[in-house]
Amino acid sequence: MQWAEHRHASRYLMGLSFAESSFFPIPPDVMLAPMALAKPQKAWHFAMLTTLASVAGGAAGYLIGAFAFDIVEPVLHSAGYWDTYLKAKAWFVEWGFWVVFLAGFSPIPYKIFTITAGAISMAFIPFIIASLIGRGARFFLVAGLMVWGGEKMQKTLRQYIDQLGWIIIIALLAVYLLYI
Repeated sequence: MQWAEHRHASRYLMGLSFAESSFFPIPPDVMLAPMALAKPQKAWHFAMLTTLASVAGGAAGYLIGAFAFDIVEPVLHSAGYWDTYLKAKAWFVEWGFWVVFLAGFSPIPYKIFTITAGAISMAFIPFIIASLIGRGARFFLVAGLMVWGGEKMQKTLRQYIDQLGWIIIIALLAVYLLYI
């Protein structure tokens, strides 16, 4: 909460959002939630900043994958992300746009998908659109839950954020499968 009330909190939030989308392991939700809770009148503003900075970081991850994958590959191995990268690559072949959307919204490490999108040369504009929709949905949901539920929701969100993400993904997939 102290960081959330700092006069440069918005800048820190944007920096964390950018970094998490391309290389940093801590998701911006941990800063967005207390900021939205501390200043509910600015919650939507914080969600927008988080979304835009995260998508910009995703674009940086895309560029890393496109132009520096040889440098990143050993890091993926040593950080234990190689198997996830291989799964992501296989999912891109089958699902394309939807993989980026789901990775942006879910607890799946989004950075793996940003780098993979660049490495496999996914079309950039659909990548950005899917990122905006997926990341925006996630961060506006977090901000909205904080405005709606207050401190009690923050504790619940911290405990169940991953499960909530998976439930929503399964529900979206079920709806999709019912209508194809």
